[in-house]
Amino acid sequence: MEQTIRNFFLLLSKSKKLTKLAKRYGLRFGAARFVAGETIDEAVSVIKKLNEQGLKVTIDYLGEFVESEAEVDHAAAQCIKAIHLIHKERLDSEISLKLTSMGLDISEDLALHHMRRILEEAEKYSVFVTIDMEDYKRCSKTIKLFKQLKNEYEHVGTVLQAYLYRTESDVRELDAYAPKLRLVKGAYKEAADVAFPDKEDVDENFKNIIGLHLLNGHYTAVATHDERIIQYAKEFVKKHGISMNQFEFQMLYGIRSERQVQLVAEQYKMRVYVPYGTDWYGYFMRRLAERPANVAFVLKGIVKK
Repeated sequence: MEQTIRNFFLLLSKSKKLTKLAKRYGLRFGAARFVAGETIDEAVSVIKKLNEQGLKVTIDYLGEFVESEAEVDHAAAQCIKAIHLIHKERLDSEISLKLTSMGLDISEDLALHHMRRILEEAEKYSVFVTIDMEDYKRCSKTIKLFKQLKNEYEHVGTVLQAYLYRTESDVRELDAYAPKLRLVKGAYKEAADVAFPDKEDVDENFKNIIGLHLLNGHYTAVATHDERIIQYAKEFVKKHGISMNQFEFQMLYGIRSERQVQLVAEQYKMRVYVPYGTDWYGYFMRRLAERPANVAFVLKGIVKK
């Protein structure tokens, strides 16, 4: 049943028609729990409150199904504005972005152009930029552009997904770039010929790539809400004498907030992924797909309305 629910919401997340409808009606039906607002000013207010609790942040301007260069230019401008505000407001924050929002589906050159614009500003103000990973068909392109950008800029990292068969070899290949990587389970629906179909196998591969990247000596962001994975990471770094400065935990805004604060109290680095913007629909659907408890929360919110 849980897998059926997951597949249903992942299917909905790909609907361009529903994405446009969601933009029109704003953050409703529980989405505001997971999205920090529609504007950068609303997001900054949220970040300040999180920073006061000792939580680090990465901010993401949401955008899916970008179809024109004008939309790409707007998304890039939002990222640059976020970098300037992080510096001006002295926020403990990085930024995250998707290459599709930078025009990857239009052309790789366009995406590269806008990434350079953003990273020039990021280097100027020492703001780290993480390139989010998307679905499998964009994986190779994302890694290719990341390698090129990493040769040119210091403050850039990317994300690898444990549910893909290829990920262990990607970790090994990227070792030469000394990358800062965010490691995640993966939130897209993929075919069984490219991704582990069973959760147990995904979890084992997740542990494997966490250990591999840490032992390679590179900074590792363990992005998970799974307590078993959190405990595994804690035990692994202790066993191998890995510095607390070589890794951090990451979680999504609105999910396991109390645990986030608790990890800070335990002296671990804890970063919260804070999305904002009007194009929140696809992101919201993937959050519902990940955890059935999120669906129950939303339904309760609708009934209260």
